[in-house]
Amino acid sequence: MGLKISDAERERMARGGGGGGGGGNKGDDDEAAPAAEEKTIFDLKLTGFDAKAKIKVIKEVRAITALGLKEAKELVEGAPSTVKKDIKMEEAEELKAKLEALGATVEIA
Repeated sequence: MGLKISDAERERMARGGGGGGGGGNKGDDDEAAPAAEEKTIFDLKLTGFDAKAKIKVIKEVRAITALGLKEAKELVEGAPSTVKKDIKMEEAEELKAKLEALGATVEIA
């Protein structure tokens, strides 16, 4: 038993720093996996609109969602509200461009 341990090594071991370098990554792989996934499903959210363009925005929301006039009006007036859920990015960007051209403020979440 001729093993000699220096004072500095004893302090490091007392703090829990002893042992080899093999087990240092516990849990890191599990956290990295969700970050690697790319989001493919999005929601289109109406955050506001220009008062002058309200009727045009309501008409477009009706066309997008197939809601009735009353429901579309409530959705627009209740902004911020989700116009459409679970859509692809391409469709979300297309609908966002249409609504913004009419005077609405839209987010893709």
